[in-house]
Amino acid sequence: MPLHAQHQCIAIMHVDCHVCHSEGLSSRSQVLVVAGDREVQALLYQTDGDLFGRDLVVLSEAAWDALGIGDGDSVQVRHPPVLESLASVRRRVHGRRLEAGDYSAIVHDVVRGRYTDVQLSAFLTATAALPLDEAETVHLTRAMVEVGQRLAWPSPLVVDKHCLGGLPGNRTTPLVVAIAAANGLVMPKTSSRAITSPAGTADTMETLAPVDLDLDTLRRVVQAEGACLAWGGAMHLSPADDIFVRVERELDIDTEGQLIASVLSKKIAAGASHVVIDIPVGPTAKVR
Repeated sequence: MPLHAQHQCIAIMHVDCHVCHSEGLSSRSQVLVVAGDREVQALLYQTDGDLFGRDLVVLSEAAWDALGIGDGDSVQVRHPPVLESLASVRRRVHGRRLEAGDYSAIVHDVVRGRYTDVQLSAFLTATAALPLDEAETVHLTRAMVEVGQRLAWPSPLVVDKHCLGGLPGNRTTPLVVAIAAANGLVMPKTSSRAITSPAGTADTMETLAPVDLDLDTLRRVVQAEGACLAWGGAMHLSPADDIFVRVERELDIDTEGQLIASVLSKKIAAGASHVVIDIPVGPTAKVR
C-alpha cells in the first residue's frame, strides 16, 4: 500500500504491533527500515484501526523507491543510530560557528535522509538568524559538492549563468542559453525550481520542453547543441541543495549564505569554468 507523501519517507504501523512494543517505538519516532542491503530512515505514524494487520507496515512511495521492494516483501524496523551531527546544529542554533567537518557531517546525514523536516528547519533558520560568514559558506559549499555527482567536459571553456530570481516573469536564462549556444559556447545550464516565487526557471522551461534530464541525456544534448537547460534535481548534481530548497520553500526564506552555497555547489558540479551571476536589485527583489 504505497502512501503518497511527496519526498518524505513515512512508515505506518499498528499500535499493537509486537515490534513497536519490543523496540519502544511511538508515533512520530524516527525508525530505520531495512530490506536486504538497503535501508531508509522514516517517520513513524501509528494506527489502531483494522485497515491492515499488526505485523504489516505501510510505507510512503519515497520509502518504497529507496528500498526497492514490492508488496509483501519482508523488512526490519528498528531504532536508527544516534544522529551525532545534530549536536553541531544545536551549537549553531546557540550562535556558535561551525568548522568544515561539522558541515560535512551535517550535509552527508541530510542526503542520507537522516534529518526530519523539523531538524532541517532548525538548521536553515539557525543560518538565517546568525548568517554564515565567508569561511562557513566555503565549508558548506564544499560539503554540498562532495555528496553529489560532478560533470566533466572536454572543452576548457564551459560557461554558466545564474539569476538569484525572486521576481515573477524575470526569465532571462532561456535567452542567454540560446545566445551562448548560437555563438559556439558550451553551456550545460542546470536550473532550480521555485523557492520564493510562483515558478522558477526550470518550472517555466518545462512548459516548453522536458527538463527532467538524466546525466546521459544532458551530455547528448550538449554534444549535439552546445548547450541545454535542465532541472538540476533530476541529475543529483547537488542533492543536498534540492533537499534544502524544498524546506526553504515552505519556510519562505532564502538566506545569503545558503544562496551562495546553493549556486556555487551547482555550478562546480556542472563543470563550469566561468559563471555570470545575475542579481536583480529592487524593493521587491531578494537584494534590496
